[in-house]
Amino acid sequence: MAIPIAILDCDLLLHGRGHKTLDRFDLESVSDNFLLSQFGFPREFILYLIELLQEALCRRTQRSRAISPEVQVLAALGFYTSGSFQTSMGTTIGISQASMSRCVSDVTRALVEKAPQFITFNLDPLSREQSFQEFQRVAGLPGVLGVLDCVQVTIKAPTIEDLSYVNKKGFHSVGCQLVCNAQGLLLSAETNWPGGLKDTDILQSSNLSKQMQYTEEGWLLGDHRYPLRKWMMTPVDSPESSAELQYNLAHAATCEIVDRTFRAIQSRFKCLDGSKGYLQYSPERSSAILLACCVLHNAFLQSGFDAWAVERVAPVEQPNSTEERTEVNDSQAEEIRRSLILKHFS
Repeated sequence: MAIPIAILDCDLLLHGRGHKTLDRFDLESVSDNFLLSQFGFPREFILYLIELLQEALCRRTQRSRAISPEVQVLAALGFYTSGSFQTSMGTTIGISQASMSRCVSDVTRALVEKAPQFITFNLDPLSREQSFQEFQRVAGLPGVLGVLDCVQVTIKAPTIEDLSYVNKKGFHSVGCQLVCNAQGLLLSAETNWPGGLKDTDILQSSNLSKQMQYTEEGWLLGDHRYPLRKWMMTPVDSPESSAELQYNLAHAATCEIVDRTFRAIQSRFKCLDGSKGYLQYSPERSSAILLACCVLHNAFLQSGFDAWAVERVAPVEQPNSTEERTEVNDSQAEEIRRSLILKHFS
């Protein structure tokens, strides 16, 4: 029988009553398979992560017999990748539920502080040209800077009921607006939106929209939920020609990248996929955990690993693609899309 996160005591679960919490974990004493199976990442990446976060975690543990950065990182990874505080840490490490919660909070905070380092949307000429080439190799669409989507992560109802977090399916969630490149690297991740907001409203109010307003070359790709803009190419609603149909097919194939990316994130970080229940935290803390997982995704990818290695098969379920869009398409954007289709898909 599953033990609810709120009442779980990891010391009792792992070692029985009377177990003395360890403050150090010897990574050399366990196998690579153990680390991968229990904490979701290979040894070399875990060591890299400990070094990356060590200074921040040591600052927060200036007390007697503080939990080491190694244990803090492993505890947080165990939670992120299992979706429950019931992570089995073997017989060599055990921490109480209170300590586990503190470790998750501290590591999450440290990762969020690293977000500007690992999640960046560079629009300099060199980065822009590289993006154009990589995306055009996917399905032939030119000028693509990134693919956009907005996803929902289920959370518990806020202590003070706030209907802005109730999404259209009737459950509480936080909205996350993502942009990724052709390799699945996140270029932008805004995780702090109430789940009841429309995707178009999130985009309009986002930092991403402000950044893209000044982009003179290239565009994002978004699905039917989004309005057509000079910096946002969307599918043709009712294609009437072979060229428009081919454009739509190329658009869908390219947009699949962001769907695959979030599927991979949910598959690796099971605290986000709902299979072990919703996040048992406030919207603010849930948003921070989501952003921390995004940082880990990028750090892992930038370390040379495959972004989609653990991608699940089932697609990410999204709302109906046409019901949210209320804004009128930009006439200049209509002409840009028309020219793009004529030049590249006729």
